[in-house]
Amino acid sequence: MTNKVALVTGAAAGIGAAIAQRLARAGMAIGVLDINMGDAAKVADEIKAAGGKAMPLQASIADRAQVNAAVAQLRQAFGPITVLVNNAGITGFVPFEEMTDQLWDRMMEVNLKGTFIVTQVVIPDMKAAKWGRIVNISSSSAQTGSATMTHYSASKGGVIAFTKSIAQEFGVHGITCNTIPPRFVMGTVMSEKSAAEGKINRDPIINSGPIRRAGEPADIAGACAYLCSDEAGYVTGQIIGVNGGRVIS
Repeated sequence: MTNKVALVTGAAAGIGAAIAQRLARAGMAIGVLDINMGDAAKVADEIKAAGGKAMPLQASIADRAQVNAAVAQLRQAFGPITVLVNNAGITGFVPFEEMTDQLWDRMMEVNLKGTFIVTQVVIPDMKAAKWGRIVNISSSSAQTGSATMTHYSASKGGVIAFTKSIAQEFGVHGITCNTIPPRFVMGTVMSEKSAAEGKINRDPIINSGPIRRAGEPADIAGACAYLCSDEAGYVTGQIIGVNGGRVIS
């Protein structure tokens, strides 16, 4: 995969950082995109210190102009982008009857519209190459539902449907699109903040599946690396649940 260029969104920490580092070890040049430029630069520096190629990029995925500018920087530095991991997103907890239009719209703007924007900006490179890999990080809450997280679960359910539709439309161009819905993963900004605020209780989540431990960013990164490889060329439109068995289908 040494001739591949990958863009990973939300890559400054947690799952996104682990994915960026894992794909770099596979030989890809990485665009480490995040709204937090300082931490994105740290991840890019770690990749380069380990002998890989990476550059930090700053953008809000919900802002098309910012995404266009970041993608143009990555293309100029490393060439066309043929691997995309849509990992960036936000979360939130609010009882349904207290949910405002603004909270709903913001969740959809980032988690669903942002995924749409980045994919639409990058996919021409994949069509031109007649090869592409797209992995969307969704959530197991989209498969089960989650109380006080209706807007989040709905947005991630939209990501799953988006994944299947892209797989249908672009498979003819040699492009695959799959989604990984994790459950609770330790060490991410969202999970640690939610636990600290008492919004989630780790122990019941950990004990809710047959594998009795929390997920780790490396668990998601390993599955993502496979889906981004040549070996996964016959896998598309799939929900690859890396969730300790919370959801078995």
